[in-house]
Amino acid sequence: MKSQFLSFICILFIFFTSCNTGPKVIDDLSDKSFNVINQNGESVTFPDDYQGKYVVVGFIYTNCPDICPLVTQNLIKVQKEFNSPDDIQFLGITFDPKRDTPEVLKNYKGLFNLDDNFDFLTADSTTISELMDSVRVRSQVSFTQVREDDKEVYFMNHSDKIMVLDKKSRVIFEYGGSMTPVNYIVEDLKTVRK
Repeated sequence: MKSQFLSFICILFIFFTSCNTGPKVIDDLSDKSFNVINQNGESVTFPDDYQGKYVVVGFIYTNCPDICPLVTQNLIKVQKEFNSPDDIQFLGITFDPKRDTPEVLKNYKGLFNLDDNFDFLTADSTTISELMDSVRVRSQVSFTQVREDDKEVYFMNHSDKIMVLDKKSRVIFEYGGSMTPVNYIVEDLKTVRK
């Protein structure tokens, strides 16, 4: 009888420990707080102001000739799959605050004709650097040239990342931003929104 009871307890333990309690938390950003500005020049605290929603965020700079437009397009495709839902916020955060001012980000958003639940964020270079470090996004200037009109032109090497935060500001999914099939992101979001 005692061995049957122990077997029953072992089965219960295995059952409860093997049950899927949701995706693994990759990183907890709930204890982080970054004062940033959206494309409308409004102050935002990331990630605090988005708690209670899933957040799908890509990291971009608007002068990027290749990867960043693909990251933005992937975010847009995910947004369209969900028909701009109220419980998901889409963000593009720049790692080039020197050039990506709110006005530039507003124009960038306008180029893509994006809905209200899609914002672009920037801040001073120190805040952006700290934010990027906290989410393991790396960037560095790879090419610089000064034109005849004394305007500096540069390109950047950078991480290619989209991540999803849950409603408690915890990173639960990370993807290659430009190369992950959109249906992977959509399926993962459908799973956690059930």
